[in-house]
Amino acid sequence: MRQHVILGAGPAGVIAAETLRKHAPQDRIIVVGDEHEPPYSRMAIPYLLIGNVDERGTYLRKSDDHFAQLRVELVRARAQSVNPTKKEVVLDNGQTLAFDCLLIATGSKPVQPPIPGIDSPQVHTCWTLDDARAIQQLAKPGARVLQMGAGFIGCIIMEALATRGVKLSVVEMGDRMVPRMMGPVAGGMIRDWCETKGVQVFTGAKVEAIVPTQDAPTGVLSKLAQTVGLGDPPTDAPLRVRLSNGQKIEADLVISATGVKPNIAFLKDSGITCLQGVLTDERLQTNVPGIYAAGDCAEAYDKVSGTTIVSAIQPNAAEQARVAALNMVGQHTELKGVTQINVLDTLGLISTSFGHWQGVPGGEHVALTADGKHLSLQFSGDVMVGCNSVGWTEHVGVMRGLVEGRIHLGEWKDKLLLDPTLLVEAYLACAQGQGHWHGANDTRRRA
Repeated sequence: MRQHVILGAGPAGVIAAETLRKHAPQDRIIVVGDEHEPPYSRMAIPYLLIGNVDERGTYLRKSDDHFAQLRVELVRARAQSVNPTKKEVVLDNGQTLAFDCLLIATGSKPVQPPIPGIDSPQVHTCWTLDDARAIQQLAKPGARVLQMGAGFIGCIIMEALATRGVKLSVVEMGDRMVPRMMGPVAGGMIRDWCETKGVQVFTGAKVEAIVPTQDAPTGVLSKLAQTVGLGDPPTDAPLRVRLSNGQKIEADLVISATGVKPNIAFLKDSGITCLQGVLTDERLQTNVPGIYAAGDCAEAYDKVSGTTIVSAIQPNAAEQARVAALNMVGQHTELKGVTQINVLDTLGLISTSFGHWQGVPGGEHVALTADGKHLSLQFSGDVMVGCNSVGWTEHVGVMRGLVEGRIHLGEWKDKLLLDPTLLVEAYLACAQGQGHWHGANDTRRRA
């Protein structure tokens, strides 16, 4: 009997455990998670804030005895170090776990900017169920909420906050909203849309400091309480947020959504190669035999870009976990690629980003902006390697198919340069002969 240890109880860790159990019914499987919750999906937290689901609705598996039935052991702890030579993981609860195969699926963690006052009790990330509980208490209708960050995750959080009826301000240090997903035109359109929905947006600005409102009674009393040793300030005391553009904004709640990074600090000095994330080969194995990585912490090879990338989206986590688990039980399986796909709903406005949306050296591109919509296509030779869209919901599936399929368009490339809205026609004309076409109805359904 072999022993498999999985670090991380998110989607990647859960899918890997289930895949291992299916193909290795006698092996021992241990999943290590550092939260006192059943394994859950962080992507469900905005829906919890909106009220579409309760906390149980965020759980990855709804049955209370799901993992017990699979004979998967859940350990509540955090990995402190990995010793590949001894094949051991040291946990922060004092426990040491031996392994035959190890999967690193520790996901991402929020980036905390070095801002004075960032540790105030009214400042929260939106990353854990504990965060969600605190936000629910503070983000009441009419509450003044300032959000730092208007990237992909930030816009999802913003949707949830707006639904709660708060007075919302968003500060983005980039020159546009969603700067890592959208070009200037598209990002500007999303900003304009948000402002029409009542959200105050500041781009090209940073939060410089977060301080208690000095003239507020609660602030004065809190300061006095600390002075005489009566404890910490109340968690509902108002704040004043100072921006780099000179603006000062009062807030009852500040959300920090300034990005995430792979949660891999514990691998320092382990000998496991890490760049942005844990570097893996096409089988999700690291430079150390028997040690694998999957999900938001993994840096995997992307066939579209020809480079290794960290792509922190749940479909990638699921597929990487499946491939890694199969290799852990000796079934040689290769990852087909890393999906570079973002589909975002910002207060009802749908935007998308696929592949090399910024283009490639020597490539061609075409853009169309009309009637509140935007479409940008990027080409390398006769292959569409990336695209952006705002409001073009009817083309989402086809755009993904063209980019991920690396379909050679031939003369249709020139037709698209003249009229980029002919995406469906181009896909149907070119995909069949290259093994990507499954029928017009299927194509339109996926779109």
